[in-house]
Amino acid sequence: MYDKCVKLLQERGVTLEDIGDLVLFLQGKYHPEIGMEEIMLTVKGVVAKREVQHAIMTGILIDQIAESNFEMDEQLRMTLMNDESLYGIDEVLAYGICNLYGSIALTNYGYIDREKPGILATINEHCAQCNVFLDDIVGAIAASAASKIAHTHGK
Repeated sequence: MYDKCVKLLQERGVTLEDIGDLVLFLQGKYHPEIGMEEIMLTVKGVVAKREVQHAIMTGILIDQIAESNFEMDEQLRMTLMNDESLYGIDEVLAYGICNLYGSIALTNYGYIDREKPGILATINEHCAQCNVFLDDIVGAIAASAASKIAHTHGK
């Protein structure tokens, strides 16, 4: 399932390296000694968790359904396609990932979701592709990896 999830992310325009860059954004100033090799091992470790894989597959499927010809409620489709701010189910899915890594993952997620650096800015550009869940999943993976690094390095 790990390989399937990495492929799904790549098909939606996100690489694990993109997520690694977000982790560096979150932890670089606290741990200037950290290298991309350690960051990438941590990102891969987060994606290797079964619960994270389920969130990736579920969220991306919902995004794909919203942009497809699949029959669904038109109001819900428009809510998803416009990434309306009061639709919070995407954040709830992200919280599920963050909860695996402690409260610092939740605060990291809130910060990165608000700032939208790197690949998150690209994902959030409004286009024909629905990325309502994708941006939150990517942010949660990065926040969780950053949390794991913070716990490992003790800061």
